[in-house]
Amino acid sequence: QVQLVESGGGLVQAGDFLRLSCAASGRTFSNYAMGWFRQAPGKEREFVAAITWSGGSIYYADSVKGRFTISRDNAKNTVYLQMNSLKPEDTAVYYCAVKKKGIVTMVPYDYWGQGTQVTVSS
Repeated sequence: QVQLVESGGGLVQAGDFLRLSCAASGRTFSNYAMGWFRQAPGKEREFVAAITWSGGSIYYADSVKGRFTISRDNAKNTVYLQMNSLKPEDTAVYYCAVKKKGIVTMVPYDYWGQGTQVTVSS
């Protein structure tokens, strides 16, 4: 059974940083891209960042470019999201996901985590 487990969320002040982690298990994830999405209350889920299996291609939403960094450790089947200079508008539930094929900046993804709450106070 495939599981994606996020961790690292929390309550911080504007300008602070957080590092999210997502550990995948239950199958081999060779050649799977890994991504992060977020959903704020009353809004649709939106793309945040994605990284291909090799790490050779990385994508970011314009709203997080220059502040967030995605990385992965394939030996651990883990993807990370370093979030710096956090803003109140970054407040959302953050989800990690993996997919084998298709455009990595868009859904659908094959498997999803349960999400971790990030709250940024002003």
